[in-house]
Amino acid sequence: MSKMSTDLERHALNGPTMGTRWSALFHAPSGFDAGAVRAVLQAAVDEVDAQMSTWKPDSDLVRLNRAPAGEWVTVPGRLLDVIQLGLAVGQASGGAFDIGMGDAVSAWGFGPAEASPDRIRGATQARHAHAYDVLEIDGAKVRKRLPIKLDLNGVAKGYGVDRLAEILSSCGIRDGIVGIDGEIRAMGLRPDGEAWTVAVERPDPEHRAPHSILSLQDRAVATSGDYRHWVEVQGRRLSHTMDPTRGAPLIKPPASVTVIASTCAQADAWATALMVLGSEKGGELALRLGLDALFLLRDGADSIRASRIGGLFGGAGISVPAEAG
Repeated sequence: MSKMSTDLERHALNGPTMGTRWSALFHAPSGFDAGAVRAVLQAAVDEVDAQMSTWKPDSDLVRLNRAPAGEWVTVPGRLLDVIQLGLAVGQASGGAFDIGMGDAVSAWGFGPAEASPDRIRGATQARHAHAYDVLEIDGAKVRKRLPIKLDLNGVAKGYGVDRLAEILSSCGIRDGIVGIDGEIRAMGLRPDGEAWTVAVERPDPEHRAPHSILSLQDRAVATSGDYRHWVEVQGRRLSHTMDPTRGAPLIKPPASVTVIASTCAQADAWATALMVLGSEKGGELALRLGLDALFLLRDGADSIRASRIGGLFGGAGISVPAEAG
């Protein structure tokens, strides 16, 4: 006989990763060793960070970036998976998502180093080649045909969330919710049999408040926005999301783009790609590819307008306050 929800104990675990924190919420029978699960969850995100960080000088990604063009570099499997996903989304988005923007990201001060006017000029004046045209993959080996620095910040957190979900599942947990920062994956249902609820944040740099509420079951969600990570240049806030065609932060991007997908890595990458494309071109691509996306657009100083693509944002799966649009 299966246990009722009242027989289950609630576990809320968390820990540090990638400059923020991971979290896992689930229910398990009395006596479940949550401490052991927390340890393996932490180990999983530590592995992702060790392979994909641009902040750790000994990471596998930094090692690949340091290798000269034309040299084959053997990379671990998880890093290879994320590189391949990045290249696939890059091609499907026409280069809007580009993991080869490491030089521009660093030049504008969104990496370990401070912003540099000289490097900014170099990034904006350089002829940019898309990563999918530069990287070659042969089994577990990768090489760059041209000098290029990879940056996986647009997908690594989402991949980390997927790893959290995989670890929970391997520990016998089928129902739960895991996340890193704003990237979230829902597994199964809550103990009461209802879908998990996730807030889409209102794009306000001064206050944290929900714009809308999603109901998720066995799906992942990620948001890319212009309101949390930015630099100020001549009194103007510039988004951390790079425009691959300019080697510079986006100009007048959507306030945020939220994507629902089967994996958090996919949702993460596509949220960035659609942010770069904007609501018109991005909305057209999302419709063509069958993506579920929510664009939040600024109409004036305080007004937010929503543009929804796909059934999950257009139907009963989302609740939007009337005043939010």
